[in-house]
Amino acid sequence: MRRREFISLIGGVAAMWPLAARAQRTPLPVIGFLNSVSPQPFANYVAGFRAGLKETGYIDGQNVAIEFRWAEGHYDRLPGMAADLVRRQVAVLVSTGGAPSVVAAKAATSTIPIVFTIAVDPVQLGLVASLSRPGGNITGVNFLTAALEGKRLGLLRALLPGIQLIAVLLNPNRPDHADQTRQVQEAAATNSQQTHILLAGNESEIDAAFATAVQLHAGAMLIATDQFFNSQRDKIIALAARHAIPAIYEQREYAQAGGLMSYGTNYRDGYRQVGVYAGRILKGEKPGDLPVVQSTKFEFVINLKTAKALGLEVPPNLSAEADEIIE
Repeated sequence: MRRREFISLIGGVAAMWPLAARAQRTPLPVIGFLNSVSPQPFANYVAGFRAGLKETGYIDGQNVAIEFRWAEGHYDRLPGMAADLVRRQVAVLVSTGGAPSVVAAKAATSTIPIVFTIAVDPVQLGLVASLSRPGGNITGVNFLTAALEGKRLGLLRALLPGIQLIAVLLNPNRPDHADQTRQVQEAAATNSQQTHILLAGNESEIDAAFATAVQLHAGAMLIATDQFFNSQRDKIIALAARHAIPAIYEQREYAQAGGLMSYGTNYRDGYRQVGVYAGRILKGEKPGDLPVVQSTKFEFVINLKTAKALGLEVPPNLSAEADEIIE
């Protein structure tokens, strides 16, 4: 190579260095992921969220970054975490793990797009104007799980038709606690079923609630929808087994981990939809124009191994209704 050509080549490469450096310094859009509990029980759902992002062309670490904030069941931490993500000027704020997380996110910003997951009516809670046209800076997925407490109560009665008392575990720290209580009481009254409400907002109160259920000779327990309870999944399943209390839960993961029965939404699919919405917003769509998605996939799972350990025989009609039988 001639000296003049070599010098020209070096000069061209040198001229490209600032461009490359600027490209490397260009920040990725950031998604803030706010959750009311802890990462371990949400690993499968986060995977669904990433899958939804990928469907829209976004991959964490390549062309988008995700900053996670986990409240570890301490709902009082959520406002500060939401405010921190807003100060960091995230491009989208994904608010998951139930109503407390969504309420905190909405209070923190009226401009940054919010995509939520929730288990109650977001219109009734004042989060959106309507399901079809949410308006403002917010949209998301409604899992409808809090509206299924009556269905779960009915499944317990189908398994144990002669049951006298069903204990119901509720978290008084939920914004929709009163509505949950009302739904359970209405379902119990409709079926002439005696229930006893037990409240637990922390780990020690969960222990106390099970001890009370034993003292009351409760024949079964309904674990109501709550993200804090989900974060304490292993503890709750172990207590139910230790006290030989048949219990029903909202998530299939309970039954997979040894719980007796579960009935609820396919959460992973819902989180995938959240990822799709976050990606669409990053591409320029407005959250207020994206309708709130209502979950339509529900799953009933029975763990026969646990039923046998409790000395229970599952009626054939109940087994036929199940989407999955774990043996």
